[in-house]
Amino acid sequence: MSAEIPRRNFLGAAAAAAGLAMAGCRQEAVETFIKTRLSELDRDELLRRVAEMEKEYSSRFGRDVTVDVTPAREGVLFAYGLDLDRCNGNRLCVQACVEENNQSRGDERAGPIEWITVLEMNKEKGVDLEHADAYYDHEQVPREGHFYFPVQCQHCDNPPCTRVCPVEATWKEPDGIVVIDYDWCIGCRCCMSACPYGARHFNWTNPNLPADDLNPTTHVLGNRPRPRGVVEKCTFCIQRTLAGKFPACHDACPTGARVFGNLLDPTSAVRRLIERKRIFIFKSELNTRPTFFYFYG
Repeated sequence: MSAEIPRRNFLGAAAAAAGLAMAGCRQEAVETFIKTRLSELDRDELLRRVAEMEKEYSSRFGRDVTVDVTPAREGVLFAYGLDLDRCNGNRLCVQACVEENNQSRGDERAGPIEWITVLEMNKEKGVDLEHADAYYDHEQVPREGHFYFPVQCQHCDNPPCTRVCPVEATWKEPDGIVVIDYDWCIGCRCCMSACPYGARHFNWTNPNLPADDLNPTTHVLGNRPRPRGVVEKCTFCIQRTLAGKFPACHDACPTGARVFGNLLDPTSAVRRLIERKRIFIFKSELNTRPTFFYFYG
């Protein structure tokens, strides 16, 4: 977490919570403020809390659930590249992301939560967000005369979402992954307003996650089951990447459009991509400095 933001004492936090509650935040905001943040716990206390989580989730879903606490790896800066020539809009990445990360499947009150949005765009107009279609429904893709532009958390090096959080519930890890502490999030959605990529999502209702759909292998800052009233987003599948695996969306892509790896490793595929391809940054004028890159061919 950035040292630029001073720690708040309890009185200051309580005052801030009161102001946020008046602005429409959840009623339990003050109570949430006095919880101990996962990122600030010593190792023994963290392991005790995690053991409680595992017991709670296992009881709720009737399955053995593990909650990993592996920290960020030293000498690693994760980055993602996406080949717009190869992406054909099949949305298999979206499906794999949902299944891996325990997102709500939705119900009659709220639709499913999807961390990846695939936009269909007209080739003649280029990257035109005003006329992009996020809800296309074709029997076959790609559609003639169109290309596809997946958007998810860009894991910015200069993330505006983390700066606006009034309780410091979201921060950037040393390996570049922007994370959220679900126990500390008060649901004010300030980060959602600050994110220029629409990559953060709010649980308006109790998430609908059937026990049979649960991925029991979770990370404390990643895909563990979330409660109602918190914000969530892509974490580069932190439960996989910290174990040396690729994100689920990467492995699910049938066209090889996705490239992932350690930007600090000169032999990695994503590093070679940066050095050899013409790279495009989404909304580069905002100076968010994403570690998610787009390229052609």
